[in-house]
Amino acid sequence: MVERKHGRDSVSLRVPVSADDLKPLAIGTVVYLDGLVYTGREGVYQKVIGDGAELPEGLTGLSNANFHCSPAAAVEPDGSYTVGGVTATASFRFAKWMPEWLARSGAKIIIGKGGMAADDYRNILVPAGAIYLTTVGYGTGALLGRGIRGVRAVHWLEELGNAQAMWVFEVENFGPFIVESDLAGNSLFAQHGALVNANLEKVYAGLKRPALARYGETDDRKDELI
Repeated sequence: MVERKHGRDSVSLRVPVSADDLKPLAIGTVVYLDGLVYTGREGVYQKVIGDGAELPEGLTGLSNANFHCSPAAAVEPDGSYTVGGVTATASFRFAKWMPEWLARSGAKIIIGKGGMAADDYRNILVPAGAIYLTTVGYGTGALLGRGIRGVRAVHWLEELGNAQAMWVFEVENFGPFIVESDLAGNSLFAQHGALVNANLEKVYAGLKRPALARYGETDDRKDELI
């Protein structure tokens, strides 16, 4: 369900989301989430896809929003949880797992930092009917932590540790996030990268070509290095 309670260019989505919820979202739209969001990154992907473990029971019916992050979370002596913040991690590192993960989990929202390659949006997310949401800037872990109302469950905590375990968060007004890739695979980062590159020759006009000494580097200033 979509609610416009933050303004014309901001929306709130209730998770799990439907295809109709995602259709009107254009790149650049600010999104807040309500409902359940789970964390999942290389530890979880290896556990499920590489080692063949079953997804937690009922997960696919509760949430279809997967957050690439490292939570600042702790287990209290009484068994409750304290979550101080959630720091997004770079999603491009997980591209090799995403086709099977999306097929098995039914995830429709991937959240992370820095985005993925434009080809990955078109070839992986679009066929799965999924979008990508990026965090806004750096140092927003505590801000995002305000939107976490509780911990519904934690899976594989002892085996994988805090950062890699799957945390299922109850969230409200969780964000802000920005639509980096929509259902058509358009990429906000790619579009703005093209605009920047169009003017790079003017910026560097008159300068000598850079001298590089390490193997594999490029002197093409239009190349994005990660």
